[in-house]
Amino acid sequence: MPIPTPNLYPPFNIVRLSHVVFGVTDLAKSRHFYVDTLGLQVTDESEERIYLRAMEERGHHCIVLAKAESASARALSFKVYSEECLDKAQAWFVEKGHATEWVERPFQGRTLATHDHDGMPIEFYHRMDRLPPIHQQYALYKGVKPLRIDHFNCFSPSVDKSVAFYNELGFRVTEYTEDEESKLLWAAWTHRKGGVHDIAFTNGLGPRLHHTAFWVPTPLNIIDLCDLMATTGYVGNLERGPGRHGISNAFFLYILDPDGHRIEIYCSDYQTVDPDLEAIKWDLKDPQRQTLWGAPAPKSWFEHGSVFEGVTPRPAELNATPIVAP
Repeated sequence: MPIPTPNLYPPFNIVRLSHVVFGVTDLAKSRHFYVDTLGLQVTDESEERIYLRAMEERGHHCIVLAKAESASARALSFKVYSEECLDKAQAWFVEKGHATEWVERPFQGRTLATHDHDGMPIEFYHRMDRLPPIHQQYALYKGVKPLRIDHFNCFSPSVDKSVAFYNELGFRVTEYTEDEESKLLWAAWTHRKGGVHDIAFTNGLGPRLHHTAFWVPTPLNIIDLCDLMATTGYVGNLERGPGRHGISNAFFLYILDPDGHRIEIYCSDYQTVDPDLEAIKWDLKDPQRQTLWGAPAPKSWFEHGSVFEGVTPRPAELNATPIVAP
């Protein structure tokens, strides 16, 4: 199935992805992982929640750790261009038959909670508390030196349907993987902010969150993190990489937090600002699709993901398998 023509005039203007809320079972362990090991900065914390930001970010938080009985992803959040966009967003989702609710979120202005076509919880806001810049406070740089949140990747039971839905909201496809037999999409990368993706979709049991990615300065920071994790009790949390993706051309490392939430450490992809940029097509069986160097991903990478609270995943409609490491 061909990818849709980019929608350059969506019903409201989404600027970029913003943040994710993780339900975690042990706040102390999660704090040690995200703050002491990865190097994210604490902007507020209590006995129930920890708010974090990366070094280049001016908004109050890019990730929220919420104490929970079981691990889950609570919601994926996006920043919109204006307060007017929030009202337009609510009207659009109501017209499509989606439940909407105005919710209170600390350190944010009006926030619209709703869900996408698969029932995945998503939220939109315009205003978040702004903090002083810290990107030149080099004494604070620790761990992998995370600069900013970069993207989400989600398991989808139908990547074609996910791409069609988010295309209506103005997300443009940059690269995609097509199954040659069925001509269905196995994966797709879509963006708003001018990188390779703000949100991507991978064929599988879904909706579930596959990973959240953070941009770092250089590949050497990723190598440093591997050394750090291997000698501080986290060697078992190194899942895949380091390596270079064929898709996106980015240097990567996939790791798991104490609750199994997957985090990608990511850098060196390319700019996609032009609205008429042609999407790049990949064959599902191309060994360089996953890793430019030809190394396949482990089985866990295609099966493990974070469940969304209150959402029951459904099996994938496309029965196709990429190359998997033994």
